[in-house]
Amino acid sequence: MTQHPTDAPQFFLTAPSACPYLPGKTERKVFTHMVGERAAAMNSILSHGGFRRSQNIAYRPACEECRSCVSVRVRVDDFRPDKSQRRNYTRNSHLVGVELPPAATGEQYSLFRSYLDARHADGGMVDMTVGDYAAMVEETHVSTMMVEYRRRGINTFLSGMGDGPLIGAALTDVLIDGLSMVYSFYEPDMQSDGLGTFMILDHIERTRRRGLPYLYLGYWVQGSRKMDYKRRYKPLEYLTSSGWAILPDEPVEAEFA
Repeated sequence: MTQHPTDAPQFFLTAPSACPYLPGKTERKVFTHMVGERAAAMNSILSHGGFRRSQNIAYRPACEECRSCVSVRVRVDDFRPDKSQRRNYTRNSHLVGVELPPAATGEQYSLFRSYLDARHADGGMVDMTVGDYAAMVEETHVSTMMVEYRRRGINTFLSGMGDGPLIGAALTDVLIDGLSMVYSFYEPDMQSDGLGTFMILDHIERTRRRGLPYLYLGYWVQGSRKMDYKRRYKPLEYLTSSGWAILPDEPVEAEFA
């Protein structure tokens, strides 16, 4: 008699709801829970297959009539920053990022709230309490970390640590084949400094230093202006029904595997 593993993941489908990216569209997601000793390996496998993580849940779009959401990743060894990205890196060279265990702090939550209120006041995360934030950071069985960004101080050269108030933070998963930026936020009063761009550039370098090939950036949504920034990190791969391929410069008819 065939024995089936009792810890095999089970997948579920959400009910239709309003799409947060494309007006007039509805979305559905397929999701599963990642718990136990196999959670880290499962996170890597599912990320390679186009899933994203939220706490202990991995999900991906499963919309019946739309394929605009595309999982994307930067091929870090072939990435070459353009002139604007090089200027950004120089402009923010006074910042240092430090990799820390996934522990929520009051300082993080205060910055997180300021970022949401200024940048995403109408988004689905705006009502998150400090308890919700702590759960987002800490309630997981996968390999993850919090990268905190502060200004360089007089002892940074020796300690590797930044100084002063928290300026930005990125919750980042460590996968078998790369890093995955789960969620990032920064000081909204410094938006003109391009901190979001800087953190992605910094994560590309972190991925490269680890000897890993990819930085996963979540979903690029064709037709959504708020997601179009991801196309600037080239070569950018996207997941198709035939596997990963280079996202062309011209718009494509997105399709999921």
